Amino acid sequence: MAKPAAKSKPKTNVVAQARAGNKKTSQPFSRWAWENFKSLAGAVLIYLFVKTLFVEAFRIPSGSMIPTLLVGDWLFVNKLAYGPTIPFTNSHLPGYTNPKHQDVVVFVSPYQADNAPDFTPTLVKRLIGMPGDTLYMRAGVLYLNGIAQHQGFAANNYKGDPNEVNPDFDWQHTVEIKGSRFGAPPAQPTHDNWGPLLIPANHYFMMGDNRYCSKDSRYWGVVPRDNVRGRPLFVYYSYVPGPGDDSGPCSGQISDRPVSFISDIRWSRLGHWIR
Repeated sequence: MAKPAAKSKPKTNVVAQARAGNKKTSQPFSRWAWENFKSLAGAVLIYLFVKTLFVEAFRIPSGSMIPTLLVGDWLFVNKLAYGPTIPFTNSHLPGYTNPKHQDVVVFVSPYQADNAPDFTPTLVKRLIGMPGDTLYMRAGVLYLNGIAQHQGFAANNYKGDPNEVNPDFDWQHTVEIKGSRFGAPPAQPTHDNWGPLLIPANHYFMMGDNRYCSKDSRYWGVVPRDNVRGRPLFVYYSYVPGPGDDSGPCSGQISDRPVSFISDIRWSRLGHWIR
């Protein structure tokens, strides 16, 4: 008697199984969007945390700090050194050091009525006067506590008007020393002849290295300690600015190449530490 034929197993449809598996594991759009949002939000929070507490990028737009800093330099600023600023306030967390003479400092400027629309720009200058210091200038020579300071670049750079009289200088009368061993202050301060000034507590006197091309504490006054934002670390990118980037006779070198931020990079300045 013949045995009944064995039943053949149904053929497996591999494509159908793959499609079925995909349907089971695929995520709905809402979940995909939420996961990507969380990743993006996390990256933004990390960026804001680092920018607020540790390091921030800063671009040099003018020639006021030539030769230390050039137009077209991009810097990393150490915000932890002097104490990072608490967001949405002017208060600081503790830093590991304090500003001192000759530091290059990034800070928020005191109010500048003629600098619309940004009346309190973020600037970078050199710290010249500490609280309690006496500063004055005679014939373009700066004196700190009666001692003439090294002129450096200020002695040979582009000269403006040494006898310039500006209404912005009038603030100096509020901190002038009338009777001291340094002599009487001039009745009308000029660009190269002013002081002696006594720097108030918790304030700093800032000047650009390129003194004849620098609008600094001589014009808008002393800087409160709370306005300090950090200390520049090094130049991470630099290019020779084109005609559209220059700041007049104070800008220094001007590129004649098209798209100079790509075609005229200052390779030797990359990684330059700022002192």
